[in-house]
Amino acid sequence: MEFDLSWILLGVPIVFALGWFASRLDLRQLRIENRQAPKAYFKGLNYLLNEQQDQAIDAFIEAVQRDPDTSELHFALGNLFRRRGEYERAVRVHEHLLSRADLGKSDRERAQHALAQDFLKAGLIDRAEDALRKLAGTRYQPQAWLTLLSLYERSRDWPQAADIARSLQQAGEGDFTARLAHYQCELAAAALAKKNDPAAARRLLEDALQATPDAARPRIQLAGLLAAQDDLRGAFEQLALVERHAPQAMPLVASELVRIGQATGQLARTAELLRRSYAATPSIDVADAIVQADLAAGMPPAQAREGYVRHMAQEPSLIAATRWLGHEPFAREGAHPVVQRSLEHAARPLARYRCAACGFEAQGYFWQCPGCQAWESFPPKRIEEL
Repeated sequence: MEFDLSWILLGVPIVFALGWFASRLDLRQLRIENRQAPKAYFKGLNYLLNEQQDQAIDAFIEAVQRDPDTSELHFALGNLFRRRGEYERAVRVHEHLLSRADLGKSDRERAQHALAQDFLKAGLIDRAEDALRKLAGTRYQPQAWLTLLSLYERSRDWPQAADIARSLQQAGEGDFTARLAHYQCELAAAALAKKNDPAAARRLLEDALQATPDAARPRIQLAGLLAAQDDLRGAFEQLALVERHAPQAMPLVASELVRIGQATGQLARTAELLRRSYAATPSIDVADAIVQADLAAGMPPAQAREGYVRHMAQEPSLIAATRWLGHEPFAREGAHPVVQRSLEHAARPLARYRCAACGFEAQGYFWQCPGCQAWESFPPKRIEEL
């Protein structure tokens, strides 16, 4: 049987035509899918702008299914999951991105940063710490280190916090000298409370003072440590230096200065320091300490307690009025206790301290706000004086 070449000549155009037709079908399908993908994307965006997050998530999932290689859609979807509190799904999205071999360096860093945020929001602190440390050397490094610093402060891991603070300072991200001094003060307090090691605590406080001679906290803590070791003269000298190096902190040490000044026979010097401080910055705590010093020096009570009246003439104060009334003899003894209790009740909220950063209020003074974790955000003044 002879092979007819005419069939080959006839078949070639047919095969070419079928191939061309198939390619046109593929191109048409691709165009349809490309039109549908951005349509789903814009639909999701519209839902997002209208705060319809459930519908936005569905639209973005549809867009991702149609165009699985688009990283921006994955980022949008992951962020939506995190905002919705669906942290496990957000983690899966960002881990999927990181597993892609074709992901560019910039998008890989972005996905790593998003994954760290997922872990933080989910409360998975160990995994968040690991994810944040992987951002070293990237454009997200400063932000990651600041987040790590906050984590270590909240967990009271002061050595780790100090390491990160030094790294940030070396990278030119700010001056962390004062914060490092606070870390040393925290470590000194721990050395006393947990290890009963006053020598180590003293070394830490002296190092903090050497680095930040105008800081109030290490000097005040060192004075407390010296007083606990019966070195009252050393404690007095440290408290007296507060007036020169950190005058704004005098209200915090005024009462203790009187107590130690009396014990060391330095009441006259104490009163002089307090009056000088009060003249520069009037304060109810310093005024109260002046009254205590005058009484301890033997001044007649009626004369000494006029200090409250002088303070009220300069700075109207319910706290000062309460303390004056608590010492002043009254003829009508029956009414005095009732009036005194009422004034004390009214003055109690005014005697608190308030954080200037978040408004947290406390009866005692904090170097770090328990509410917002800011350092030295409590002015050393009572609410009444703000």
